[in-house]
Amino acid sequence: MEVLLGITGKDFTIIAASKAAMRGATILKASDDKTRALNQHTLMAFSGEAGDTIQFAEYIQANAQLYSMRNQIDLSPSAIANFVRGQLASSLRSRKPYNVNLLLGGVDPITGKPSLYWLDYLASLAQLPYAAHGYAQYVYGSSLMAELIGYLWMLTDTLYRYYCLSILDKHHHPDIDFEQGMKILRLCTDELKRRLPVDFKGMLVKVITKDGIREEEYDDDAVVKSA
Repeated sequence: MEVLLGITGKDFTIIAASKAAMRGATILKASDDKTRALNQHTLMAFSGEAGDTIQFAEYIQANAQLYSMRNQIDLSPSAIANFVRGQLASSLRSRKPYNVNLLLGGVDPITGKPSLYWLDYLASLAQLPYAAHGYAQYVYGSSLMAELIGYLWMLTDTLYRYYCLSILDKHHHPDIDFEQGMKILRLCTDELKRRLPVDFKGMLVKVITKDGIREEEYDDDAVVKSA
């Protein structure tokens, strides 16, 4: 029950993740950080099984930082995305695959070009101008829980409505500035409030530029009226 959103602009990438750590309908933590800084210019957001997400994110973070220390240079966002994809592909063919979905955003420190990568637990990789995971991407009409390889998988049989992706498709263009990017993010979070009876405890928003990664203050307490 997580929300992950990613938006690229002219010279920045925005990554937003819901703060609520949930298990079923129970909120375990209201200030959860679902992101990890892989180096000075690359950030990864994750969702999925609780144990898998933390272990996989810290594994990728450690390997990216080890490469930087050994070679005195950071991997580019593209290189890290392909490394992550390779790790997920290997995991998928093991006895205990990771059940994680990822957004990886960054800015190339040399060219200043922003990028965003969408990855899922099946090791699919796509570079996109905007992306989403969880309820930001869609809402399931119904679901079936099944036990597979020792833990639970969520199998979906009805996908009936897209929310944030339709907003992003309408309003996003490659040359948006930072203020426009935050405005689009606001449209997305307001739509989630309007449509879903789930309290995500607000959004943690981080921005990647050529100067590094910073956390952006984001007031998500406003009440949104239904249409």
